[in-house]
This record gives sequence, C-alpha cells and structure tokens, in this order.
Amino acid sequence: MLDREGYRPNVGIILVNHKNEVFWGKRIREHSWQFPQGGINHGESPVQAMFRELHEEVGLKPEHVRILGRTRNWLRYNVPDNFVRRESRGYYKGQKQIWFLLRLVGKDSDVSLRATNHPEFDAWRWNRYWVPLDAVIEFKRDVYLQALNELSKIIFRNPSEPRYSRPRQFYGRKSQAGRGKKTEAGNIQNTEETKIPLNVD
Repeated sequence: MLDREGYRPNVGIILVNHKNEVFWGKRIREHSWQFPQGGINHGESPVQAMFRELHEEVGLKPEHVRILGRTRNWLRYNVPDNFVRRESRGYYKGQKQIWFLLRLVGKDSDVSLRATNHPEFDAWRWNRYWVPLDAVIEFKRDVYLQALNELSKIIFRNPSEPRYSRPRQFYGRKSQAGRGKKTEAGNIQNTEETKIPLNVD
C-alpha cells in the first residue's frame, strides 16, 4: 500500500525502560542494529499497527507497555534503487513513518524474539538513549535522528538532562552497538494489566 507520492505507511517504535535506555535489536543473521518497525496494513490505524509489530518483533503485548507519545507528523526516508525490487522501481520511493515512544512496564523476561515464525532480531540489548547511529543502515539515519530528537522532549524535560549532550560518536565510524549485554529471546510472563491510552493517533 503506497501513497500518491510512492511512500509506504509505516510505524517505528522507540521502547524505553525505567532508566530511559532504548531497546536495540540486532537484525537476524546481520551485523546491523535497529529499532522495531513495520508497515501499516490496509484498514489499520498507526496505533493498531504499532501493537501488532511490537508483538511480532519483540513479543510484547499492550499490557507490557505504556504509550508516552508519538511524532506529530510523518517522517520520510527514501530507499536507494539497489534496495528496491526491480518491478517496484520507478514508483516506490521509500517509507513514511509515525514513531511511537513506549515505556516498558513489564519485565525484560517478557521480551521474546521468537513470538512468530519469522523473527526480525536474533539478539537485543538496552542502550543509552542516544544510540550510535553508525550501526543503522545509512539511508535511515536521518529519520532515526529526527524521531529521537522529537521524542526526547517527552522523557528529558529538565534542560540538564543528557538530550543536550549527545555523544560525539553519534554518527561515529566505530560502532558501540555490540557492547554490553545481548539478550536472546525470553519466555513471556504475565504482568499486571496496565491501561493503555489509545487516543494518540
């Protein structure tokens, strides 16, 4: 499903824990890291697509998270021709995305990378909010930066918070995405149900 300009509607998800660290997933059988994202199906709202993708890619259910906010407008990126199927070249330009900021209210063990038969990630970790974007495929980096900047205002309301002091290696050559704890798929456990505000789309 493309819009008139050739962009496919999509959602992106920035999932934070109680320390405001972000969920960082390693693409299956690749050395690149990214946030969860996926297309909006016909008839779906952005919120519905977000919850579906959250479960398909991360194994989390609505009761495991709380919506903190979303980007005001669509954020777009173009996909280079060499990443586009030959039959789609000429009319498919890329993705337009609504990005959601979610707080994990469940446990780390609620995360499951094998919730479906077609997993997107084979490892994950918590990383500082300003993740090093050199681990992200190049044509997505500007949209990641836009989403992180816009949504940072929700969780870093104090001017002294680190959103005003991004690391020098934000676009650095040497990736830090592989450092720290990598966590494989965990078993889903039940947590106390949390009311989710759905009036954000």
